[in-house]
Amino acid sequence: MSLKTLIEPFPWAKYSRKLNAKIDHPHSGGAFTNEESTERGMRLAVGEGGAIDDGNFICFYWLVDPQEGVVVDARFQCYGQSALIGAAEVACELLIGKNYDQARRIGTELIDRQVRDRPDEMAFPKETNPHLNLVLEAIDHAADQCIDIPLAPSYVAPPAPHDIGEVLEGGYPGWQTLSKVQQLALIEEVIARDIRPYIELDAGGVKVLDLIQEREVLIAYEGSCTSCFSATGTTLSYIQQVLKAKVHPDLIVIPDLSNFH
Repeated sequence: MSLKTLIEPFPWAKYSRKLNAKIDHPHSGGAFTNEESTERGMRLAVGEGGAIDDGNFICFYWLVDPQEGVVVDARFQCYGQSALIGAAEVACELLIGKNYDQARRIGTELIDRQVRDRPDEMAFPKETNPHLNLVLEAIDHAADQCIDIPLAPSYVAPPAPHDIGEVLEGGYPGWQTLSKVQQLALIEEVIARDIRPYIELDAGGVKVLDLIQEREVLIAYEGSCTSCFSATGTTLSYIQQVLKAKVHPDLIVIPDLSNFH
């Protein structure tokens, strides 16, 4: 990445309003010390991306649960373009509550979706892609410092991302051998990564309630979804399509409509 690429002028007008708000009022700026991490019984993981000499530098500070590898708090310090501040702020919000393997799966699209004003309009202009990649570089660096921590027994890494329409041959490898807890965790991971961010853009929500006979996924809608007609049509079809493609082709999604109005 050249110095020219990183410091060329930015089209400020193309930033989304939500992104501008994150840049103007970041809540996760700062750092954690070794003393603070020790006091809280956490591991401190520090991840860096870029270089000050190149004009853009990002450093994440994670407090990580040493038992299950979950990021319980995250802060950042950075130097460079405002896009780097916005991306780092969004990343910190996404990181909290995820384990280090899930953290690695955060991509530029997910960061962008979190601060879009409209589902079909990018929050970050294409000129900011190098800065988003620096954030991912720093996340990988911090995650590398946690790989010796065992993940929760219920955690199963989701399938690699691919087109929704593509069905995995026979489903997720080893699906039948997973415990129900692991199967539910896998479904929740895919929903959290590939479904929930889109629904939340319209103030909606979806929660996994149960898995019946390894086939029927019982969900509940939250927020605006409880009064949206498409929750039983287009939205439901989309959720089922994603789970069939990325978990198992025999899954059927059944909504609990007891709170629907």
